Amino acid sequence: MTKDLDIIIIGAGPIGIACALECKKHNWNYVVIEKGALTNSLFNYPLNMTFFSTSEKLEINEIPFISNNPKPTRNEALEYYRRVATSNQLNIKLYEEVATINKVEHHFEVATSKNHYNAKKIIIATGFYDIPNLLNVPGEDLPKVFHYYKEAHPFTLQNIAVVGASNSSVDAALEIYRKGGNVTMIVRGKSIGERVKYWVRPDILNRIEEGSIKAYFNSEVTKIEANQITVETPDGEITLPNDYVLALTGYQPNFEFLAKAGVAFSKDERHIPTYNDKTMESNVKGLYLAGVICGGMETHKWFIENSRIHAKMIAEHIANTIE
Repeated sequence: MTKDLDIIIIGAGPIGIACALECKKHNWNYVVIEKGALTNSLFNYPLNMTFFSTSEKLEINEIPFISNNPKPTRNEALEYYRRVATSNQLNIKLYEEVATINKVEHHFEVATSKNHYNAKKIIIATGFYDIPNLLNVPGEDLPKVFHYYKEAHPFTLQNIAVVGASNSSVDAALEIYRKGGNVTMIVRGKSIGERVKYWVRPDILNRIEEGSIKAYFNSEVTKIEANQITVETPDGEITLPNDYVLALTGYQPNFEFLAKAGVAFSKDERHIPTYNDKTMESNVKGLYLAGVICGGMETHKWFIENSRIHAKMIAEHIANTIE
């Protein structure tokens, strides 16, 4: 059975939830469709992760976010957004994946893994955490290679290669080292990333300097095998004993999904989707983009704290155009 709606919001992360709150304020007939768990990206963050932002910068719809410390943890964020969604009785469908979005005259037809919908407007707020940037080297498909990191315990007493120098890489390297893993970092650049959390960066630099964590800079993994990896360094090719590889080299939006919906992109390596920065409407009339997905490959451009305003911008434009 096809369901007729005013608005479909794709993605039940913080920005998708913010958009749903705006829809509820305007009494629009809406649904949020999410292929995974509520705030699925946050759920998949490392168990002990602490946010860079303070709690008030993660608030949506002026609903207070109270945390034990100025910078909240993953679990506190999950609790906050869950309570916002449930206490406001938002219409959210979880574990339902959108397959196609088709523009038909003045409305959209949306097919999912469970239903068919018609809607006047579409808001895509799907983030960028679903598709990892691959190393594209032999052996990357081995079961010992992970592109996501959850916790340190499985890596105790193991030889671990952490590829990358971002916040996720540094957090994983430090935590695994402190849980008894033998950690080596393989970094393409010349140093630990400048965007690493300011209270963590001195820690990783000191651990590298004292030799507790070995780091190879200006280096790349070229081959992964069952018990070792091959690394190209400034001093030549080396082979390291290895049990697991954490290739934490960043993630990207699902560009194919956006393209199939008709969204255009910039003609460069940034691959930024086309949208009006005053209304967040894409080149497809009636289809809006919200949140970190707006940055394309510039995944450090948009965060919860500076994209939460997208919900109000979209709602204001829809209020002036919806029939």
